[in-house]
Amino acid sequence: MGIAKISNYLSLVKFSHTIFAMPFAFIGFFLAVNQQDANINWLTFLYIILDMIFARNAAMGFNRYLDRIIDKKNPRTAVRDIPAGKISAESALFFVIINSLLFIGTTYFINQITFLLSPIALFVVLFYSYTKRFTSFCHLVLGVGLGLAPIGAYLAVTGKFDILPLLISFAVVFWVSGFDIIYALQDIAFDKSEKLKSIPVLLGKKNALRLSILFHLITIILLLTFGLISNLNLLYWIGFGIFSILLIYQHTIVKSNDLSKVNIAFFTTNGIASAILSLFTILSIFIYL
Repeated sequence: MGIAKISNYLSLVKFSHTIFAMPFAFIGFFLAVNQQDANINWLTFLYIILDMIFARNAAMGFNRYLDRIIDKKNPRTAVRDIPAGKISAESALFFVIINSLLFIGTTYFINQITFLLSPIALFVVLFYSYTKRFTSFCHLVLGVGLGLAPIGAYLAVTGKFDILPLLISFAVVFWVSGFDIIYALQDIAFDKSEKLKSIPVLLGKKNALRLSILFHLITIILLLTFGLISNLNLLYWIGFGIFSILLIYQHTIVKSNDLSKVNIAFFTTNGIASAILSLFTILSIFIYL
């Protein structure tokens, strides 16, 4: 496969956007290591990274495959790789199948519970692509898909559920749902014309933004609760503070009558926010102040 072809597949799945969920998987992993008071198993860490990549590749590839006709009609998405003819629909579907098998296969080498739960996790991340056809709460399904990252990574180390990673997972659910509502504002007119579902279509721009704010307030409350229960030190609270400020910031730059900065809010702000929270949380786990 040539470099140009590889570039097309990276574009297909927006590989750079892996930064949204990957840092939270790192939190789940290092939190579990600390809870178990165990040495870091770098092979397990590698498996987690690979599973994150395979699951996201499968989910994004399937989304692009399933939406290829819709994307071709929408001027904003007509430049995507399948409607633009850079990748065939059949090749994209094959890519999804391969990554799905790699995801499940990799969990086999982690532990039994992650292997047994892997088909359920895969179903959730693939099922999201159907949801805008029948429910306005598709954003929450996307949030659940990404929210599996920290609890999955925690299970990879401990083999059991715990309240702390669950709090992080629920925080991710509402964080992702909130910023996906903002992103969906761009397509409100198109979605209405195609009878597609979303919170902006259901509630309108202003009320959708208000619900996005509420979801992000819930995110902050969940992360606040996590910090208090886990007794993490000042480093966590610094990361939490920066993360919260960035969440608030994105709501100051996106207005119902001005969507020109949606991409800054969606991609840049949230990517930086997740990386910073992850970094400071991990530092607070291993550095004693």
